[in-house]
Amino acid sequence: MDPILIAVLSGVLGLAVAGFMAQYVLKQDQGSAKIREISAAIKEGALAFLGREYRVLALFVAVVTILLGVVPNLGWLVSLAFIFGAICSGLAGFAGMSIAIRANSRTAAAVQKSLNHGLRVSFRSGAVMGMCVVGIGILGLSILYLAFNGHPDFLKIIPGFGFGASSVAIFARVGGGIYTKAADTGADIVGKVEKGIPEDDPRNAAVIADFVGDNVGDVAGMGADLFESYVDSIIATMTLGIIAAYSITLDRALVPDEATAWFLPMLVAAGGILASIIGIFLVRVGEKLKMAALLNALRRGTFTASILTAIFAFLTVYFLEADIGVFWAILVGLVAGVLIGESTNYFTSYAYKPTLGISEASQTGAGTNIVSGLANGLMSTLPPIIFVVIAITVAHHFADVYGVAIAGVGMLATLGIQDATDAYGPVADNAGGIVEMSGLPPEIRRRTDALDSLGNTTAATGKGFAIGAAGLTALALLLAYSQAAGITLSSISLLDPHVISGLFLGAMLPAIFCALTLKAVGKTGFSIVNEVRRQFREIPGLMEGKAKPEYARCVDICTRDAIKQMLAPGLITILSPIVVGLLLGPLALAGFLAGAIVTGFILAVAFANAGGSWDNAKKWIETGAYGGKGSDAHKAAVVGDTVGDPMKDTSGPSLNIMIKLISIIALVLAPVMAEFAGLI
Repeated sequence: MDPILIAVLSGVLGLAVAGFMAQYVLKQDQGSAKIREISAAIKEGALAFLGREYRVLALFVAVVTILLGVVPNLGWLVSLAFIFGAICSGLAGFAGMSIAIRANSRTAAAVQKSLNHGLRVSFRSGAVMGMCVVGIGILGLSILYLAFNGHPDFLKIIPGFGFGASSVAIFARVGGGIYTKAADTGADIVGKVEKGIPEDDPRNAAVIADFVGDNVGDVAGMGADLFESYVDSIIATMTLGIIAAYSITLDRALVPDEATAWFLPMLVAAGGILASIIGIFLVRVGEKLKMAALLNALRRGTFTASILTAIFAFLTVYFLEADIGVFWAILVGLVAGVLIGESTNYFTSYAYKPTLGISEASQTGAGTNIVSGLANGLMSTLPPIIFVVIAITVAHHFADVYGVAIAGVGMLATLGIQDATDAYGPVADNAGGIVEMSGLPPEIRRRTDALDSLGNTTAATGKGFAIGAAGLTALALLLAYSQAAGITLSSISLLDPHVISGLFLGAMLPAIFCALTLKAVGKTGFSIVNEVRRQFREIPGLMEGKAKPEYARCVDICTRDAIKQMLAPGLITILSPIVVGLLLGPLALAGFLAGAIVTGFILAVAFANAGGSWDNAKKWIETGAYGGKGSDAHKAAVVGDTVGDPMKDTSGPSLNIMIKLISIIALVLAPVMAEFAGLI
């Protein structure tokens, strides 16, 4: 069978499974009238935000499409690929979120029957996102391959697709992240700290905005993030196909011909889709409200998918008559992804010492809580970096730089189920809030709390996986850029002032990016805090529960401010590699990418894990430890969680996209840079 046909069929199968999962979710009971009312408000707010955000993005995409079309050495075919990638990215995020905002009420109704039923509904809604991301991703690349394979500018056209996907992702992740954390911060500061009312209390005007934020940030935003990782890793591997056809370093061919090198990563991804589908159907749990039991249910699915992916990858390499070293490169990437996820789980779950230590430190106040959490986040960078270094070294040893790129494909091959475990979390979180707001019995809330705690852990694990994948993908894109720009080992030196200048500028970019995104959350959160305070102060009977808050006002503030604040970080990310490349040259741009990838990776891991551990340290105290809810330790933990929220859900995850976006921009512009510098 034609390999590209296998890729197409796998994409169709992924979307068919997504449709099956969506149909299953939509058939479930929506719950009481009160539950449906709350869910409808969340749905309305999420769709309103995404509609306004996509209108801004449509204008941006139109401008960039025209600019790419008139730039010499690029042309309108690159523009066409760019706009196609942007549409696919936006479609993947929208499809996943459209089910998530309908699954929250159904999950709230399902947990009233059993914990397992609640997990099944929420997890299958997350699986819609996972399957849409991989299905649309591989179909989009297959369409471009079928349309332009054999075209002399094929390796110029394909990166345009990744550029489009990354451009949408940066704004979706930053905008959604600002929205969700500003609403969350405002709700926690006024509700938990100042008023002493429970989380998700219906008297708090920011709770609906908080629920909306979970969907636009952690579902649509994360979906766009992982979509671009998925397609960028395949694009980078395709671009390095000439090295696979014959590796000078290894003095042998890794694949029979260059065409095989192009579609080999597509077949590895196709095998991962099938493995993820099997893993998804293995996720089920009993009625024990224990984190270990819930984690084991998800691990059963993810580990099975990883093992099956390794088997399918071996068969792909064997039947394509590729060098066995390519398989070892795929395998080391796959194993590194699993290990990074497990190390993230260790540093963020309250089942282990690091997070329990933060809970303990909360007894002496917010200061010690914050110091302990920050130290934990920084220490958590050790395992992922070691795993990535090992993966790079082993992959390069067996399959040259092509091996490094395809290791990233291997890491992302199980994205279908990895994204499902991540996207499930916001649905469970929404369901818990709906249960609280609708006044259901405490035992129902305990079930949703168990699912929510698991969601916090899987979200942290998913972020760790996404960061690891981003690091390998960005490195592969850097290698692809170097080849496309004609940069060789003989033409680059670490002592070159252009390279050093680029390294410093690149190392600076993640810090500036984080500063802008954190400040954006602070500004928007400030507006939300003041609005919630105003409503408690001015609406008679609100605190007594006799009046209804103006939820729509907080939703509107978050929407307006988040869209406005997302522009600066996104535009700086897009413009910086262009400015560095044009002013300082291709060598400086290579240094710029290297500096940004390294510091961006470290900050992303530290921010995500510090925030995740602060969140779960608070959750542990809320189970009754150190005085439980309302205690001084709990108040300190709430402050720590408030600090960590924008780190783990805005700045940290957005760094993934930033380092990939600057790398894919460099690859797209490599022909222009090369001619500009006279290297080719």
